[in-house]
Amino acid sequence: MRYISTRGRAPELGFCDALLAGLATDGGLYVPQTWPTVNAPTAGSYADRAAAIMQPFIGTEIDAGTMARLSREAYSSFRHPDVVPLVQIAPEHYLLELFHGPTLAFKDVALQLIGRLFDHVLSQRNQRVMIVGATSGDTGSAAIDGVKSCNNVDIVILYPRGRVSDVQRRQMTTVDAPNVHTVAIDGTFDDCQDLVKAMFNDAPFRDANNLSAVNSINWARVMAQTVYYFTALQALGRSASFSVPTGNFGNVLAGWIAKQMGAPIEKLIVGSNSNDILTRFFDTHAMQMTSVVPTLSPSMDIQVSSNFERLLFEMNDRDGGATAQQLDAFRANGKMSVEPDQYASWIAPMFRAHRCDDAETLSVMKRMHNDHGMLVDPHTA
Repeated sequence: MRYISTRGRAPELGFCDALLAGLATDGGLYVPQTWPTVNAPTAGSYADRAAAIMQPFIGTEIDAGTMARLSREAYSSFRHPDVVPLVQIAPEHYLLELFHGPTLAFKDVALQLIGRLFDHVLSQRNQRVMIVGATSGDTGSAAIDGVKSCNNVDIVILYPRGRVSDVQRRQMTTVDAPNVHTVAIDGTFDDCQDLVKAMFNDAPFRDANNLSAVNSINWARVMAQTVYYFTALQALGRSASFSVPTGNFGNVLAGWIAKQMGAPIEKLIVGSNSNDILTRFFDTHAMQMTSVVPTLSPSMDIQVSSNFERLLFEMNDRDGGATAQQLDAFRANGKMSVEPDQYASWIAPMFRAHRCDDAETLSVMKRMHNDHGMLVDPHTA
């Protein structure tokens, strides 16, 4: 499988090079040249099924046996034998539990694997990289846990001071490993993300420090997240819609990609908090930046959802030049819209959106506890 940039000006790469690069040299995000159709296996452990579902994206660059071993190692640290169990909460409602990893964040599902992929590829090449990432909370702690034992990786995580939960701040800043570094930034998550993108866009700096990324701008993150859409539907035994708490758009995009691969997904519901740029886009066909508002769900306190670029690339019929032009205008003017036919073809058939403020979040948390005896976190609510 070859990978191309959403902005059309970076060279094509194989899987391992795209994994290590993270961001394309033209500032775009890597996507596969084609979306493979997958006959997802129904037998075996989650780790074995995950390896089989992801193998078409990897091709021959990592053989199937090695990929299965890395997958088993990654998911051996999860506290539930099913890794991501599907739990029924009402006759037509289920909850996919993504919190059984070492840092309790859903991102453990991808990042425990990615740390092992990095170390495997780097050891084969006798190379070392520096991972640089921005986090609103869960990415940082999950990324650090995923690579803290890697022999060939240093990691630097930027987070907005006072805008991540105290638990996640401690998860990031108390790791006693020489390859782990955390930096508090006076600003928002988007400011942190802009700093990371600026480092990657500075070619001499990027090359001198062998920079790489593991947040959801890295294709492998999204790839790994497609798996649990397949396993959830297998556990359910029928097609279904998914409601996905959404910040950087990577998790819900993984659902869209799973649909392209053959998963019987009916609708994807994009859940936003008061930072509702995505909800407003799905309602009005237009995206307009506003100030970030701190909420009870800080991992979703984002205005610029980086992974939306991958969907925009598809809406532009994979025209990298058109995608780059739209995004440049968005950065310059703080707003962007899509044509009605693009919206009708790409958005309306698959996506719905809902905004949930802190009051509604607390109400849902209370109702889930009273009605079902479940204590859900604000992002789930």
